[in-house]
Amino acid sequence: MSTDLPGDGLATDNPPVTPFSDDPGFSDDAVAGQGPAADRDGSTAGGPPTVSRRLRRRRRARRWAYEWVAIVVIAVLVAFILRTFVIQTFYIPSASMTPTLQVGDRIVVNKLSYHLHSVHRGDIIVFRRPPNEDCAGPPVPDLVKRVIGLPGETISDRNGTVYINGKALDQTWLPKHTNTIYTGTFAPVKIAANHYFVMGDDRVDSCDSRDWGTVPGSYIVGRVEVRIWPISRIAIL
Repeated sequence: MSTDLPGDGLATDNPPVTPFSDDPGFSDDAVAGQGPAADRDGSTAGGPPTVSRRLRRRRRARRWAYEWVAIVVIAVLVAFILRTFVIQTFYIPSASMTPTLQVGDRIVVNKLSYHLHSVHRGDIIVFRRPPNEDCAGPPVPDLVKRVIGLPGETISDRNGTVYINGKALDQTWLPKHTNTIYTGTFAPVKIAANHYFVMGDDRVDSCDSRDWGTVPGSYIVGRVEVRIWPISRIAIL
């Protein structure tokens, strides 16, 4: 039986031909019902992953590994920069700064502080061990004391009272009514330029500038800002 096509005067006895599709997901087998269509990644429905899918998984895993390596490297670099130039924690091994700092306390030192302003009287500082320091106990690389005398000043003590340029110093940072704050008499010391006279808060137990001299400014590591341990004694200093 023929089918008339109006407008061209021709006829055909063949059934219509299925048009060709440019769709990359198109499958002749799927159209003809002869088998499952291929997925866009090249695998058949319900079949095992093909090479292209495995490659994409490997690329994702490799990218994830690169990202984590970059994060770790950046974190280590930031920690190194902070510790070297900004802040550092220290452990208190002795009782020379009692009661302000006790054995076992942990403190945070601001290394930038004295790049922004000068050293102040009453500051608690960490500094490198001076070469003349020869106190009892094993040597340590860093010490912690309080700044009492500033460059150019003359410091002395008479009968438990500290004098700066002949005037009695009001040491408000020391606890009242305790024998540990008594400062033994020492002769006047003229403090050189860019040097500091330091003492521990426990004047009886501290080995400090009274014993081994002043601290050069270049030896100062930084200012003690916070006591962070133990938790019960957390405080800004």
